[in-house]
Parts: sequence; C-alpha cells; structure tokens
Amino acid sequence: MISFFKMQATGNDFIIINAIKEKFRYSYWDLSRFLCNRKFGIGADGVIFLEEGKKAQFKMRIFNQDGSEAGMCGNGIRWLARYLYEEGLVNNSKFEIETLSGNKAIELVLENKTVIGIKVDMGETVAEEKLDVDIDGKIFTGYKIYTGNPHFVCFINDLSIEELEKYGPKIETYKFFPDKTNVEFVKVVNQSRIKMLVWERGVGRTFSCGTGACAASVASNLYQFTESELTVELEGGNLKTIYNKESSKIVLIGNAEIVYKGKVEI
Repeated sequence: MISFFKMQATGNDFIIINAIKEKFRYSYWDLSRFLCNRKFGIGADGVIFLEEGKKAQFKMRIFNQDGSEAGMCGNGIRWLARYLYEEGLVNNSKFEIETLSGNKAIELVLENKTVIGIKVDMGETVAEEKLDVDIDGKIFTGYKIYTGNPHFVCFINDLSIEELEKYGPKIETYKFFPDKTNVEFVKVVNQSRIKMLVWERGVGRTFSCGTGACAASVASNLYQFTESELTVELEGGNLKTIYNKESSKIVLIGNAEIVYKGKVEI
C-alpha cells in the first residue's frame, strides 16, 4: 500500500507521493503510468515524487501521464510547497525546492497560518526564436520559450478547443522539437490579461499549465507589448505572473488545493 495526496491547481491535477517515506518496487515511470490512468488508476495529469535534495532540503521529481519526466511544473511545485508546509515538513513561509531545472524559491502567503496563495520564483526564462510550423498546410507562427520546460506559444484571435486538440499533438511532435514541446494557444484580451489553451507534452490537453502560463506571459510581454504583470485565464481558473524583462526572470502566483488523500494497493 502506498499513501498519496491528490491535489489540483486551476484544474491541473497531480498525485503526490512522499518517496522518502514510501517504499515500492516499481520505477517512477511505471508507477506514474499506472496511477495516472483515469480508468484503472487514481487518475491525474502526473505524479510528483518527493525526495531528499542535495541542493535544497527537498527535491521534486515530476512524471507525466505517459511516464516521461518533466524538468519543472509551475502548478506542481505549488502543490508540493503547500504539502510540505501543511505536513509540518517545513516551518517557514519562505524556502527552496530543488528541481531538475534548478532550485526554485517559494513564498507562502499565509492568513492565520492558512495558505491562501503561493508565489514561485520560476527563475530565468529563455526566449529563443520565432518559427513557422506547417501542419497539413496550416501555418502556425509561434515563439519558442523555455521556462524550465520547452514551450511553443502561438497568438490566435479565436481560441478553439477543437483546433487545439486537432493540431496540438502534431505541433508537440513536429520536427523542430526533437524533445517534443508544450503548445500554448494564446489570445491577448488587454494589456494586463491574456487567455490560454494548453496542450502538454506527454499528457495532452490540460486545464492549466504553470510553466505554460509563464511562457505565454513572456511571449506576450516581448512580442505583444503587454504589461509585466499579467492575469492568465486558463480553462481551470486564473494565474498571475510578474515578468522582469531586464533579468528575464518570472514569478508565478496562484494557490493549490488538496482534493483528497488515501492509500492505493499496487
């Protein structure tokens, strides 16, 4: 039996397993594929494994539905931060969590010792190049943005879930992206607000993506001349970002909620 927490943030759901305490014979790859299955497992967009860190007290490992490992997850690290605080594994409102994309600084927003928000310093972002992707004769012009994970951000006036589900998987595996890519369809609402649909590599369409919201915010600020502080509207709710063009660093702000906790037999 393995104990777990099921958590969500703006509709992006993950399973958290304390791999420091829990012992199991399966690989993270195998276990993630089984647990994320919405028909035969618990069901989730991915699994977060908590490990002891080398560069910080705790380390986050995150695996997608298909078993692939991601370097970072903006929503997932907020869930893990709340879990660490509410389980008494950290005592301060400010701490760091180690990830494959480096250490991330966390600040919990507390009200009477209750977490009401979580700020994550996502670190430096990289805006690479503008690309034209040809999918079955339809051209998608977008921007490669790295925010701990690779993203391809396309600005589209009429956002369509049908279009995302049709073209998202083809863009994800396009020849320009040898390691695959996350795909964001973005519409600028005004100078302080954008709307976004997301296709995550290794998962598919999700209601939210934290690193994707950051990538969309960076692209919007650099190429659509929006403000540095943005509200990002996603299918599962809103996130806030603060982008510093001089340092190329971005802060992600949102909450995370526990759905339930339990035990699963494997």
